[in-house]
Amino acid sequence: MIVSEFSCGGVILDGRKVLLVQVKNMKGKKIWTFPKGHIEAGETPRQAALREVLEETGYKAIIVRPMIRVKYAFTFQGNYIKKMVQWYLMKKLGRIGKHDASEILAIRWVSLLKAHELVQYPSDIRLVDMLLASLNISPAEEPTHDDEDN
Repeated sequence: MIVSEFSCGGVILDGRKVLLVQVKNMKGKKIWTFPKGHIEAGETPRQAALREVLEETGYKAIIVRPMIRVKYAFTFQGNYIKKMVQWYLMKKLGRIGKHDASEILAIRWVSLLKAHELVQYPSDIRLVDMLLASLNISPAEEPTHDDEDN
């Protein structure tokens, strides 16, 4: 069966740091990525992205602008999933809760250069590359040592 899914997510900046979430992928491997999720009934894509960021990270944010819409496909439980994700650039307002421990293993603020090392999905790499370019940061620069785990 072919299933179409639409999700929304946020790339949250705080200066030159970005917030990543650690999850287990469908193969059970721990990976770093950006928070995202499905739209609930009655929500707009922007509302869904903000809700998912808050639920998955505990951080309240505001949308700065849309970034990109990516498409990819995969097979899950015998179904062919065609997925589209709308990504938004967000600015951190503050932490008002805890991350969703049932879904998220950890959250971490890292420099964009460190994020470039940690993320693995092609669309996540593209998002980081877009931010590096927009901030005129060269991937050849040395990463900072002020990363923090939360």
